[in-house]
Amino acid sequence: MTAKKATRRLAAILVADVVGYSALMGADEAGTLAALKRHRETIFDPAVAAHNGRIVKLMGDGALVEFGSVVDAVNCALAIQRAAPIAASPDITLRIGINLGDIIVDGDDIYGDGVNVAARLEPLAEPGGICIAAIVRESLGNRIDVAFSDGGEVEVKNIEHPVRVWTWHPGKPGMQDAAASLPDRPSIAVLPFQNMSGDAEQDYFADGVVEDIITGLSRFKSFAVIARNSSFVYKGRAVDVRQVARELGVRYVLEGSVRRAGARLRITAQMVDGTSGAHLWADRFDGAVEDVFDVQDRITESVIGVIEPQIRQAEIERSRRKRPESLDAYDLCLRALSKIYAMRPDDNAEAYALVMQAVTLEPNYAPFLTTASWVLMARIIAGWPMLTGDDRAASLDLVRRAIGDAQGDPEVLAYCGLVLVNIGHDYDRGMQIVVNAVEANPNNQMVLMWAGIAKIHSGNLEESLTHSRRAILMSPRDPTAHLPMTAIAHAQMALGDYGEALKAAERSLAVNPNYAPTYWMLIAANAQLGRMDEARRWLAKFRALAPGATVASIKAMQPAKDPSRMAAILEGLRLAGLPES
Repeated sequence: MTAKKATRRLAAILVADVVGYSALMGADEAGTLAALKRHRETIFDPAVAAHNGRIVKLMGDGALVEFGSVVDAVNCALAIQRAAPIAASPDITLRIGINLGDIIVDGDDIYGDGVNVAARLEPLAEPGGICIAAIVRESLGNRIDVAFSDGGEVEVKNIEHPVRVWTWHPGKPGMQDAAASLPDRPSIAVLPFQNMSGDAEQDYFADGVVEDIITGLSRFKSFAVIARNSSFVYKGRAVDVRQVARELGVRYVLEGSVRRAGARLRITAQMVDGTSGAHLWADRFDGAVEDVFDVQDRITESVIGVIEPQIRQAEIERSRRKRPESLDAYDLCLRALSKIYAMRPDDNAEAYALVMQAVTLEPNYAPFLTTASWVLMARIIAGWPMLTGDDRAASLDLVRRAIGDAQGDPEVLAYCGLVLVNIGHDYDRGMQIVVNAVEANPNNQMVLMWAGIAKIHSGNLEESLTHSRRAILMSPRDPTAHLPMTAIAHAQMALGDYGEALKAAERSLAVNPNYAPTYWMLIAANAQLGRMDEARRWLAKFRALAPGATVASIKAMQPAKDPSRMAAILEGLRLAGLPES
């Protein structure tokens, strides 16, 4: 007889423990054991059964319970703690911790990080109270009739990273204000897609699309995604997305529908601002029924690729509308991004001041560190006066700090790898970091954008084109779209296709007229094509933008891994009349 193989699944884990159990046993062992038995028979076990829980094991004065839903887990804990003051065993007071995470199921037992974190949260609860992880709070939204207090981030034993916690105690009842429930960083709920075909068998397809989208979006570190168990309670219901956003505590809601007509499938999806109800993005996808899984994969890839840039842009607009005195570190960084995109020296200097305020508030938050580095790298590329004693050294120092605090964030790592290649000239290490980031999240527009640029600097032109084109397809109207467009122009220049390089550079110029490398391509491509009047016209605009630039200064700022990739560009600049030095 073979042993049953261990499996993994997502579950809500409740860990309970008796307060002061050793002292109680020391004072009255028989009475304590009898009281604990009465508590389990009259309160604990009935509450678990009523809320669809499974008692995995009892451990003396403690218990480990598994739930398929965070709502059930928290309602069970509330029922237990609310009943305790009137119970037949008044000496038994529990602390309860709840987490949502992956567990390993081995026979009747469970273990893994999901269990470990729950066990570490339990001692943080007040006697008679409950302590939950932030992921549980996000999944609950406002569907629980109590107020949880933000306990901040705490260090817990044997857990690598700090855990943000929320706490409740029966002495602090009341509904939580919906507006206060919104998380500090953006969050999105993906609702079950509506089956419009009248064919109940299509439900599996619609649910599969949504589950894949939730899984894909959960790989992004820049926003929170509500768990499937929470969003699927709305399945089959006509809902107001603004109400859903309030109940789940999210800023954005993704909804959609599935329609079958004969052998054809049509899927629609749209993202809505949960506060205003405004539609931020919508698209539709068509395919044949026999290609159902290919269509599902295409929809999933398209949606998760486009949503992150849409959320980022919506958040930037939101930060612009806020009163300055209300801005926190996150909004300071968003304001900095809007000024980085402008690609003007004064805006760039303001961006650096803003993001360094954010870094001061949260010195170990990797996205803030990389944004500060990005400001300096943009300044180096444009040839503007330094903001620090040595902008190159400062940018590299910020990146090295960010790598140490990245916690596996693909977007952070992709940018860090680019900087190590571009201005650190650490090609092997930088490219390995970039490759790892792309493998970790191949549907992140920013990851692909940074990877496309890094691949150019390392001489991998075809791979650069692939990454840059995908980044543009995901978000062609993104304020950073000029970067992959210029990367395409650069790669085409190195490949000798000056006509295609010119087209890409013109597209880049339409997105951002202040990005200096775009002008290199416009000048050089026209010069290589023999269009000297056009080349000189663009040279005049470039020299107004970067008056101190020379062929030598542009060459000096470029990595030397593959010098040939710059040959056609530098020669074109010389032909148009840019001074050598």
